Amino acid sequence: MCKDILSKSDPLCITYIRPFGEDRWVEYHRTEVINECHDPVFVSKPVMSYCFEEQQYLRFEVYDTDSTSSDLRDHDFLGAAVCTLAQIISSGKVELPLSQSGVKAAGDTGFGHLVVVAEELDSAKDEVVLQFSGHGLDKKNWWCFGQSDPFLAIYKVMESGAYTLVHRTEVIEGTLNPKWKKFIIPVRRLCNGDYDRSMRIACCDWNNDGEEKLIGELYTTLRELSAGPGVSTVYPCINPKKKSKLSYSNSGQIRLDYYEVRKIHSFMDYLKGGTQIHCSFAVDFTASNGDPASPDSLHYVSQVPNMYELAIQAVGSIIQDYDSDKMFPVLGFGAKIPPTGHVSHEFFVNLREDSPYCHTVSGVLEAYHNCVRQVQLYGPTNFAPVINHVARFASTFKNGSAYFILLILTDGVITDMPQTTHALVEASVLPMSVIIVGIGSADFSAMEVLDADSVPLQSGGRRAARDIVQFVPFSKFVGAGGGDPRTARLRLAKEVLAEVPRQFVAYMKANSISPGPPSQDVTLLPPDPEVLGTALQ
Repeated sequence: MCKDILSKSDPLCITYIRPFGEDRWVEYHRTEVINECHDPVFVSKPVMSYCFEEQQYLRFEVYDTDSTSSDLRDHDFLGAAVCTLAQIISSGKVELPLSQSGVKAAGDTGFGHLVVVAEELDSAKDEVVLQFSGHGLDKKNWWCFGQSDPFLAIYKVMESGAYTLVHRTEVIEGTLNPKWKKFIIPVRRLCNGDYDRSMRIACCDWNNDGEEKLIGELYTTLRELSAGPGVSTVYPCINPKKKSKLSYSNSGQIRLDYYEVRKIHSFMDYLKGGTQIHCSFAVDFTASNGDPASPDSLHYVSQVPNMYELAIQAVGSIIQDYDSDKMFPVLGFGAKIPPTGHVSHEFFVNLREDSPYCHTVSGVLEAYHNCVRQVQLYGPTNFAPVINHVARFASTFKNGSAYFILLILTDGVITDMPQTTHALVEASVLPMSVIIVGIGSADFSAMEVLDADSVPLQSGGRRAARDIVQFVPFSKFVGAGGGDPRTARLRLAKEVLAEVPRQFVAYMKANSISPGPPSQDVTLLPPDPEVLGTALQ
């Protein structure tokens, strides 16, 4: 990158962000100035939160500085580039051609290029497995033969110096030599990732009246415990009220019996390691949607996007940044399809027989518009066929190389609840998530059951291995009380995709799948003329 003809540039890079739901750019970060350099490597880096469920646009502007002025108008503009944070994370490392007009062709580096890498800063993602035992603890009362009912309460010290409770073991009744069960706790929760942060472990006696009596306490750190079981992790249990007595030594001992740190991988680790995200759409073409020729129909196509179109745009625009080929399978159900007019609950919306794929979100919408004109809306509302369709593909990628999201858009009450429940229970062991968006104002109470946030799904006596369903009614974001209709699509995507990273990591963890090594390849991202042009105005 160069502006000065007879000398090297003194480049500065500025990062801008688009606040959620707004169509404006806000300066977020400035790097240091690198003097006399055409190929600068900036040390100062922007630190920001990553949200899978949002399309986080970033704009980078590079200037050749001519003075110490903070006013950018006093410096020479070298070029700009726009991408999303998701594109950087899913690619690992991206190369962005700089443009001064917003309409440069891909690969034209006349203004230079910018290489951007995303790195996760959170180093406290691990979990620690601990087990303690007590030995020779004090009795419930010194004057009787009653045994204690001991448990441990573990506290971490805060910046204020106060201690806050982070874990409580089970109570073991009637013993002075308890061995508590192993427990797992995130390192972040236990000590904020600081292995030298003080921890207080209080051994207490439980009583029927709810009043807990302190047997004794000890202070340690996670670094001390990391030595594992041994002489250094046998602690005297001291009661501070008794320690002033000459005859008092301790109230027993607390010993560390087990210590293990388990590496916990994040959603970002898997994306950078090459796991692909695939999204399939399933559209409800049942007659309860209304005649598509009528403006009252949920499938009415006009200059104003209907709710089916908005939902497809909302999720697709975010997911496509994680999909290298941007090909989306689109299924339909509940319609009579040409040329035979038979009812189908699993047909390709592009009305092809060989492939359900549509290229980009625009291709999905084009296929949807064409399909609405050619099929006859019918019924009933069956989900199981499309769930099983995606599950068949997910079952071939159990190694963690791909994860599947099925977006079901529906207006009606489900008519195959037992079959759908069975399909979801079977799919709960596969790398997939199911998102159901309720279109219109029907009774969606059955969808809340499928969501299973409080009561796990069961079928034939078998319980779902994990929660893979998220249900959201679109009416929550449009109409009365739904907020700004201009941002309905963004708010819908934010809610329906929020649980995907958790469900994704739960699958990988349950199957002991570690992410692959981050790719070292550089992905060339062509400029987005529409967004970049707006940026340069």
